[in-house]
Amino acid sequence: MYKSILLSTLLSTSLFAGSITFKNAPLKPEHRLPNGKNEILSFHDVLKDSMNAVVNISTKTIVESNQANNRLFNDPFFQEFFGQRGQQKKQAPNQQDNALGSGVIVSDDGYIVTNNHVIAEADEIMVTVNGSNKEYKAKVIGRDKGSDLAVIKIEAKNLEAITFSHIEEVKLGDVVFAIGNPFGVGQTVTQGIVSALNKSHVGINKYENFIQTDASINPGNSGGALIDSRGALIGINAAILSQTGGNHGIGFTIPVDMVRNVVSKLIKDGKVSRGFMGVNISEVTPSLKKLYKQEQGAIVTDIQADSPAQEAGLQRGDLIYSVNGKKIKSPSDLQRIVTSFSPDQTIKLAIEREKETLIKKLTLSSLSGSSNILGKLTEVEGLRLSNLNKKIKKTYHINQNVEGAFIEGVLERSQADMSGFMAGDIIIQIENKSIASVEDAVEAFKLFKGNTKRVYVNREGFILLLVTK
Repeated sequence: MYKSILLSTLLSTSLFAGSITFKNAPLKPEHRLPNGKNEILSFHDVLKDSMNAVVNISTKTIVESNQANNRLFNDPFFQEFFGQRGQQKKQAPNQQDNALGSGVIVSDDGYIVTNNHVIAEADEIMVTVNGSNKEYKAKVIGRDKGSDLAVIKIEAKNLEAITFSHIEEVKLGDVVFAIGNPFGVGQTVTQGIVSALNKSHVGINKYENFIQTDASINPGNSGGALIDSRGALIGINAAILSQTGGNHGIGFTIPVDMVRNVVSKLIKDGKVSRGFMGVNISEVTPSLKKLYKQEQGAIVTDIQADSPAQEAGLQRGDLIYSVNGKKIKSPSDLQRIVTSFSPDQTIKLAIEREKETLIKKLTLSSLSGSSNILGKLTEVEGLRLSNLNKKIKKTYHINQNVEGAFIEGVLERSQADMSGFMAGDIIIQIENKSIASVEDAVEAFKLFKGNTKRVYVNREGFILLLVTK
């Protein structure tokens, strides 16, 4: 049985030049167990300040007559989990689709971070600050689909901004609290612990390094805060893993270091530009460990022509185990750290080659400007498709038995972009039509053109159901 990812809830980008100074918590906090006698352990005073930094977000979207009443219930996973509750009556044209989510204030002058999917396709975004009935109309400063983060802004002053923690301070077993607006019932706090760190290959976002928690996260919590017992932000809640729609204690949170990096770039530039090396990488498997002194890292399996990696002299078989002094434990670690840098930044790689250590300096190029085209492309419905040939399967570590149409790229702000398609997805079925090639996909898109259709995609081994027009 496939795992199902339930997201609790894309809008044109509005550029806003600026910068931000985050309110940081002190370094090196003390981790301890309560030891007072005759005392009630309470986090009331800590939560009070943090709750004032979490806002409710409501969005309005003009929908066509064949779309559902509420975008929460229009989500195909949500319909599957909640059955008839998710089946809404047809609407008259130009009805409003209302949805709810959460956000976190990151500056006292109105910058708010939330999930990208919370504001997806919204024509209007309204924000309510905790303890107030006043609604503020928000504008989109920037959004980043790869991390599922977005920044919006309201015109307000002297707001309570969240205090930021540091990812190095987050430990397995730490007590944490999730603050948000689940199911639209109003601001709510749930408590749990940090269940795991550095979770990737979940199949939700392109760049994944989640904190896993058992604090209850439900639809409407998306974009809300996960805080530690001091009230400092450790991440933005994004999704739950569920096969029934209920909360099974497996929630995923975007970590604070990624939030800090993405929010800063969105506020400054309105977009996120990521560094690019130009390598394909693989894990250090048990059978490969005897060939290297380093036991962890990312092994270079291929190098793109005219890429920064080629110019720096990297070779197949090199084991990258450190970037700017930061330990690399896995390929996902390397991807996450490299893409946190901006293009044109120079990084220092520690490499093992033939059991000798080498230091390589590498100046990154732009990920968006890199060429990943490995086959003949067909453009349809805002998607750039190519057939799954052996080279693509090898490059992207795709099982040789997988068939479908490979998505090389997605046109920004297209319907496909709005519907959640991502580069690297493999289209395997459109409605009841199995897809084994680009030709199959083109034919199926033509057959269902103009209609709302279900498209099944393979995303890093997970099967997701996307709905598009």
